[in-house]
Amino acid sequence: MPELPEVETTRLGLYPLVKEKKITNVVVRQRSLRWPIEIGFEDQLLGSVFTRLSRRGKYLLFHSKNGKMMVHLGMSGSLRMVSSRSNPRKHDHVDICFENSSVLRYHDPRRFGSFFWLAPKEIHSLLKDLGPEPLSKKFDGNYLYEMAKRRKVAVKTLIMNSSVVVGVGNIYANESLFLSGIRPDRLASSISKKRYNSLVTQIKRVLNSSIRSGGTTLRDFVREDGQPGYFKQRLFVYGRGNMHCKTCEKSLKETRINNRSTFFCSSCQT
Repeated sequence: MPELPEVETTRLGLYPLVKEKKITNVVVRQRSLRWPIEIGFEDQLLGSVFTRLSRRGKYLLFHSKNGKMMVHLGMSGSLRMVSSRSNPRKHDHVDICFENSSVLRYHDPRRFGSFFWLAPKEIHSLLKDLGPEPLSKKFDGNYLYEMAKRRKVAVKTLIMNSSVVVGVGNIYANESLFLSGIRPDRLASSISKKRYNSLVTQIKRVLNSSIRSGGTTLRDFVREDGQPGYFKQRLFVYGRGNMHCKTCEKSLKETRINNRSTFFCSSCQT
């Protein structure tokens, strides 16, 4: 699934390609995504101009004067700009066509993504209970410590809870916990404020690093294959179960927390 850095990279890459361009046609080939695309969705977009492209968690928000289009890429979705002469392939479900003969095309083999049209001031129910953005000032050590005080869950579960903080997916949770020296299975309420300060710093560092390395990620997510970029090559623990720790050389452990693959070093993380 595209994580927050991939969605942010998509946002940064797409905005200059779609801004201030009039929408002349919308083609929906498949309405049965995770949530069905509503009848009339196309009519809401026709004639609109995207003035801004923002992100909330893993949702992209394409703003216009008439309202906004909310998109989630799901498990296997990607957005890319193609020429109007480009024939759609299998699993190309939505085309948004612009006056300059370019097309924003949505590709999703597993059909777990979603498209919604929202009124200008409407906040979708999927966004209402989301926690703060991980790169915002509101997300700091004090906040995370207060959120953890009475929670009898593993710290990895805590930071992957979107009502606590949005967009810290499995890869980045594993990496941030390793870099802050905290075992992913530690009880959230047993961790000190000082260690939460460190964890928040590492979450921001890991996410920013991944966004900065978005050169190849950008090509992938704006194009069709949806594969991660160079950041994958710099992972310390994720996907490296039973391999040597890059810090202490001991064998990394692999387990499952909330049915998600979890990797850590029992020597470096306590």
